[in-house]
Amino acid sequence: RTVKATSGRQIFQPLHTLRNAEKELLPGFHQFEWQPALKNVSTAWDVGIIDGLSGWMASVDDVPADTISRRFRYDVALVSALKDLEEDIMDGLRERGLDDSMCTSGFTVVVKESCDGMGDVSEKHGSGPAVPEKAVRFSFTIMSISIRLEGEDDGITIFQEQKPNSELSCRPLCLMFVDESDHETLTAILGPVIAERKAMMESRLIISVGGLLRSFRFFFRGTGYDEKMVREMEGLEASGSTYICTLCDSTRAEASHNMVLHSITRSHEENLERYEIWRTNPFSESADELRDRVKGVSAKPFMETQPTLDALHCDIGNATEFYKIFQDEIGEVYLKTNPSREERRRWRSTLDKQLRKKMKLKPVMRMNGNYARRLMTREAVEAVCELVPSEERRETLRKLMDLYLQMKPVWRSTCPARDCPDQLCQYSYNSQQFADLLSTMLKYRYDGKITNYLHKTLAHVPEIVERDGSIGAWASEGNESGNKLFRRFRKMNARQSKTFELEDVLKHHWLYTSKYLQ
Repeated sequence: RTVKATSGRQIFQPLHTLRNAEKELLPGFHQFEWQPALKNVSTAWDVGIIDGLSGWMASVDDVPADTISRRFRYDVALVSALKDLEEDIMDGLRERGLDDSMCTSGFTVVVKESCDGMGDVSEKHGSGPAVPEKAVRFSFTIMSISIRLEGEDDGITIFQEQKPNSELSCRPLCLMFVDESDHETLTAILGPVIAERKAMMESRLIISVGGLLRSFRFFFRGTGYDEKMVREMEGLEASGSTYICTLCDSTRAEASHNMVLHSITRSHEENLERYEIWRTNPFSESADELRDRVKGVSAKPFMETQPTLDALHCDIGNATEFYKIFQDEIGEVYLKTNPSREERRRWRSTLDKQLRKKMKLKPVMRMNGNYARRLMTREAVEAVCELVPSEERRETLRKLMDLYLQMKPVWRSTCPARDCPDQLCQYSYNSQQFADLLSTMLKYRYDGKITNYLHKTLAHVPEIVERDGSIGAWASEGNESGNKLFRRFRKMNARQSKTFELEDVLKHHWLYTSKYLQ
């Protein structure tokens, strides 16, 4: 309601009218200290918005460097987010029947980190060609807070984020006008953020919550990244590489023959070791042997990400693949060799027309979450089946979609053990059935190749769910929805000045995510 009044008018107050009441919701208001003090991080606590490139001025060319990035200091932002949850923390202690005057230490905070590049955020200024500008946003979400009492082994959860994928819980930390493929600038800006995070993992935060000083430890889990970003952060080759997976060492050919049986082996540490091997080539091998030894690690991993699967992009990736299967089936590719471009184009427009007529689905340039959700349904398959001549092939498509819809809730749900226990138990069986269909009925498509997300969906989901309890809760969705807010705030609530616009967007966006204001 702060941003869109019911009347449709914009009512978010411009910045100079933020009163003191709201100032205390922005980072830099509350006092705190770290024990031991953070390595290489100033002990000042009243730090608001800072320049994301501080200290790098001279080395960034072609842009006035002080305009491309704004961020909060990570620890200051976390303090502000925790103080915003103060009431929830106190309520949580009360509900668990804990005496809050006894609970001053042993708190653990689990943080989800997300980072995503946005295409086209160009200035909309009058005529002339639109210049594509790119932006990258780094955000975090406080997922849960628990406390471990003296002498107890298990922690007691006192706060759990109920909507971990909402833009309302996803707090912006760093905004930058950078292309996510520009590794140098990206690392220059995120470097300090990562240094701060590393320092915080080895220290405890002391802040006053509910009138008493309490100590908190932080765990960070970088899970809100799409595959492109994970590969960039972890030093792996790009998505088209033969090393198809960010979780295991499988090659594309292996993954297409053995679709289901793989386990998670990659980790940040291993990637760092492999990079050293790649750099030094200790066994004097040829380029191909060396590449096989390091399984596609060819740059220095720069940030730890959790080896997991991003539910949103998994959905999008698999829908893209189904969309292509539908086209192939309409054109009966299994009977033909190399159909021409013209034929393929015809099948595609036939499919688009049918989906528009039966499902009211407009064709999209790039697959997005909403289109994916509507394409992956029984109705969509029935619509496509009307265009498929052979009854046997229609059965295959229905069966594929049914299996997929049985599997999907397991990696979409915030808590599969609670929401869809039966599908969770059946997952491995279903994925095996699915794989068998692909390798028999759709052999023309999956002979020696398979898409990255299909491999992950079939091979890795049960193991991740067993380890983390959920895949859906850790998705990048909140940050992706935050992208929309970024565009809106930049249009409506920011000063038209290169120096201030990011600052204003960051400030507004932060306030928008405040639980207290909600």
